[in-house]
Amino acid sequence: MQFNITFRQFGASDSLKEYAREKVERVNRLLDRAGEAHVVLYLERHLHHADITIHSGAWVLRGREKSDDMYASIDLAMDKIERQLRRYRDKLKTHHGRERVHHRQDLMNQLKVRHAVFELPDAEELAAIAGEAPGLAAVPEPKPAAAAPSPVPPSARVVRATHLAIKPLSVDEAVMQMNLMNNDFYVFHNVESDALCIVYRRKDGQYGLIEPHPPATAAAATGT
Repeated sequence: MQFNITFRQFGASDSLKEYAREKVERVNRLLDRAGEAHVVLYLERHLHHADITIHSGAWVLRGREKSDDMYASIDLAMDKIERQLRRYRDKLKTHHGRERVHHRQDLMNQLKVRHAVFELPDAEELAAIAGEAPGLAAVPEPKPAAAAPSPVPPSARVVRATHLAIKPLSVDEAVMQMNLMNNDFYVFHNVESDALCIVYRRKDGQYGLIEPHPPATAAAATGT
């Protein structure tokens, strides 16, 4: 397995690097095709964050955790990955060796989505940004008509951003990939409907599917 590690906001540590490598390589016994692992360790707001990503064939496994101790964060992140690996071990072996070939695969390989996690400042910070006195409501200035809307509010701070390639999958496969990444949602190309869709985890533990459909007038015109 190819292993890469990145340290952010604190100095590199050989002991942490070896500890992370040993923990990650433990999953080799659960995977037939463990190709590459990337570990990112960083400090944020006095907490130690571990973000671990493992590629196995067409599948991506991911675990993210934080705690007061970096070694504990690595353990917690790997625990998440190993739980999903044990859950989907048989399916992973079944899917390996029969990578899906789809007529729009070349297009999908070029299409990526950006998942940005951001936080908004509190009222006092917003007032300071707007040049107002604390306690007064900040009224944003209107944007020029030609300005394109920003996906993230200008006053927000992006905490984390992830770029994901869109894959052609069935709904069941998309749910599996979402769980392997320990995410609450996943964007994919639905091979059954030939549409860009989103699966997500509901608060009641069930799964939801967001899928576009043509307007009623268009559907009536095509006879669907």
